[in-house]
Amino acid sequence: MSLRSRLARRVQVTLIGVAAGGVAAAIAVTPSLADTDSSKLATVAAQMETGYGLEPEADSKLVTQVGSPSTMASATATLSPDTMIDRARTWLTANNGAPVPYSMERTWKDGYRQDCSGYVSMALGLGKPGLNTVGLADSRNGVTTRLSSMSQLKKGDLLIDYSTTDGDFRHVVIFEKWANTSHSAYWAYEQRGTYGTTHRQLSYGIGSDNYAPFRPAKLGDGGGDGELPSPGVSWPILQSGSEGADVRSAQQLLTARGYTLEADGIFGPNTRSAVIQFQKSQSLAADGVIGPNTWSKLIKTVQYGSSGQAVKAAQTQLNVYGYGLTADGEFGTKTKSAAVAFQQNHDLQVDGVIGPETWRALLGTR
Repeated sequence: MSLRSRLARRVQVTLIGVAAGGVAAAIAVTPSLADTDSSKLATVAAQMETGYGLEPEADSKLVTQVGSPSTMASATATLSPDTMIDRARTWLTANNGAPVPYSMERTWKDGYRQDCSGYVSMALGLGKPGLNTVGLADSRNGVTTRLSSMSQLKKGDLLIDYSTTDGDFRHVVIFEKWANTSHSAYWAYEQRGTYGTTHRQLSYGIGSDNYAPFRPAKLGDGGGDGELPSPGVSWPILQSGSEGADVRSAQQLLTARGYTLEADGIFGPNTRSAVIQFQKSQSLAADGVIGPNTWSKLIKTVQYGSSGQAVKAAQTQLNVYGYGLTADGEFGTKTKSAAVAFQQNHDLQVDGVIGPETWRALLGTR
């Protein structure tokens, strides 16, 4: 089918972004829901809210020039997946506790362009202001290599849509971990229009689209002038707009502390209100954001024989890692076996007790 024919079957959504010194207009073309089957609905819905558009071309002053000394660091240095994820996390709260806003025409305080590929360039430690999406995917640049299948994805890999042949605009996200055992969704870090830096579940590349898996080469911190961002603690940062298993666990833990909440995995006004009340009760900064200090007060140690919402929260987290437990709030034999297996796999004290260190690993180790 010709490109013209394909475009005739698509819905065009016009997104207008106002940037300093000018107006950037982009038309994002997204597949019509009528042209997809039910297995692709999640992917299409995610694409419709991404809000990304045309990005700076390779010769732009806003793009690191390939071949320049600062494109990437010495090949003798390495950047671990954990360090890369730590770098990615910094933009979730870098804007005075809020995400770094999206822009294709601005650079953040650290010198990196505030769009998807600039964000990934920052996480990889590439030269500032960052490569564009095509540059990240181009094997001639030595930044990434394409994987043969989605099943090969590991923490720190990339999902890149670098082609415009089907009418979609380019985009890139950082893979963190699979969201379920069926591998129908995964957790990823993403810089997207309207929302800025986001940590959420995605399904790009699962269905029929242009996303392909890539693995970064062993890069150093060329973009950071020899300095990496201070590694964040492994506790996740949750705030208004966050979604997923971590939010559900937080809601269950808040319920265990006496707050009435639905554990729907969506950080809305009711959850924020409960968090603020809890923070005040613990003499914490009452900002409604669940960070390291709030997590350390919120968690409860649970073990064989325990029951209740805190156990449900632990079971919810164990299931993120594929243990397939029934989240019934009863810490029985199966839950203990899963806890022991998790502790063994993450070099923790193996006692089957979910205390502070195991909680921290469950919530933050991806």
